[in-house]
Amino acid sequence: MGGESLRVSVFRAKNLRSVEFSYGDKRIIGIEQNPAASSLWAAQAREGSRIMQFRFTGRYVAKVCEGKLLRYPAWNALGLSD
Repeated sequence: MGGESLRVSVFRAKNLRSVEFSYGDKRIIGIEQNPAASSLWAAQAREGSRIMQFRFTGRYVAKVCEGKLLRYPAWNALGLSD
């Protein structure tokens, strides 16, 4: 990301990949979409779409699906900049 190498971790319980990175002075965690969940996003992941959710201070703030960013209301509520 931006020429920086990032370490990818795997959550043991659900075998999902995650990555932690800096966004300005904030630390964001990106988590692979769980295809076993019962949501529309999970159905898309089962069909092969690449989807990640992003957390900041324990709240989901955004999602990326096939390169398109969707910011949740928590993005602005937590003061994350555009």
